[in-house]
Amino acid sequence: MYRNNILYILLIFTYVFILLILSSCAQLMRADQGINTLLNEHDSLSVSSNISDNSQVQDQDFDYFKKDYTRTYNHIYNPNIQSIQLYRKGWEMTQPYIQLKTDERLMLSFDDLDPEVKDYKFTLVHCDANWQQSDLLQNEYLLGFTEDFIRNYKFSINTMQQFVHYDLVFPTEDMQIMKSGNYLLKVYDDVQENIVFVFRFMVFEPLVTINANVVAPSTVADRKYKQEVDFILNAGAYKILNPYRDLKIIITQNGRWDNALVDFKPRMVKNSKLYYDLVDENVFNGGNEFRLFNIKSLKYALENVYSIEVDNKGNQVYLMHDEPRTFKLYTYVEDINGMRIIQTEDYENDDLESDYVNVHFSLPYNAPFVDGNLYIMGELTYWQFSDEGLMNYNYERKAYEATMFLKQGYYNYQYVFLEDGKTAGDVTLIEGNHFDTENEYKIFVYHREIGTIYDKLIAIHTVYSHTK
Repeated sequence: MYRNNILYILLIFTYVFILLILSSCAQLMRADQGINTLLNEHDSLSVSSNISDNSQVQDQDFDYFKKDYTRTYNHIYNPNIQSIQLYRKGWEMTQPYIQLKTDERLMLSFDDLDPEVKDYKFTLVHCDANWQQSDLLQNEYLLGFTEDFIRNYKFSINTMQQFVHYDLVFPTEDMQIMKSGNYLLKVYDDVQENIVFVFRFMVFEPLVTINANVVAPSTVADRKYKQEVDFILNAGAYKILNPYRDLKIIITQNGRWDNALVDFKPRMVKNSKLYYDLVDENVFNGGNEFRLFNIKSLKYALENVYSIEVDNKGNQVYLMHDEPRTFKLYTYVEDINGMRIIQTEDYENDDLESDYVNVHFSLPYNAPFVDGNLYIMGELTYWQFSDEGLMNYNYERKAYEATMFLKQGYYNYQYVFLEDGKTAGDVTLIEGNHFDTENEYKIFVYHREIGTIYDKLIAIHTVYSHTK
């Protein structure tokens, strides 16, 4: 009996001991699972974080490098496209803007150096005052088709460089514009579906009036070098509830947008008039008159042309060596404010018989810049800091040089320095700086009404610094 009790007690202790061991193992397993879960969650978070970072990088950068990424400034994607011109029909020397709901049209023309005819199409993209695509749907600003073909084309005649010349007048009957504002003209290949080029234009509705003058700056030290654009905006019966918040004013000098002045606030509001006679916010460098060259003829040298040659690479035109004008006295030169005229004196048809020329630029300079680059600027580079307009330094000749492939015509240009990390170029470094310079200024007035999602362009006003 006693022995049986001892065995019974031993069995109970053994059973309890086994339960304790099993419980400990279970706790250890749960702890291990918890640790693994934490580790897995950490790894998952790390992976998710990396994906998120990568996706942000892709969202920010990947599209920019895609071939069909739509830039919001004048840009050519296909190097075969040359001599793009966009202006108000009938007024070749105008910038591309038209009045809403009128008979005014824009004229587009360009050359394709590939002699094979393409099926080019175009569409229009509405942008806000900052040239970012607006939130409007296409059927909210276009009536009819949202895309159409460029049907007019002709082949070059009597030229060494063969090309196909295209032209388009728009808005067309099948595609009408219903909203004012900034626009991008986007041309693309219907077969390859690749963007060929994008170009800016504007549609305005004259809802307010502007009275502007270019005067000497308020700051005495700047009066020999800079120009101040003062103006009064008269809203009349047009309602602007909060001009400090709802209006955006942009002033451009000649055709440039890199040095545009933005975000003006009126100094005073009196009744329906807004006064923008400010101190420093509306002041530009006067710069200098544009340089020029004339290649309307390839039979003899015209203005600023040193020599004309023909070799196995085509027509070669060497311009006179330019000189820095930084410290030279101001001299009046009749220019066309950086624009160009496509024209030939050798034949009759300017569009089809004007040939292409390799134009060689040279600017002697003692040493290269180490903190930026020098560019040719004007309508010949579409007012952009382009690779075609980039000057390269020749150490043997101690000069900046560039070669541009241009169609026969009359051209204006300037040398503009772009410092590393900046977006606005400096024309004064090479060209000098004078209050007396004749410049064309344009004042653009945008208004975003309460409850709307786009910027109306309610005025465009042109004023010159001096009358020629």
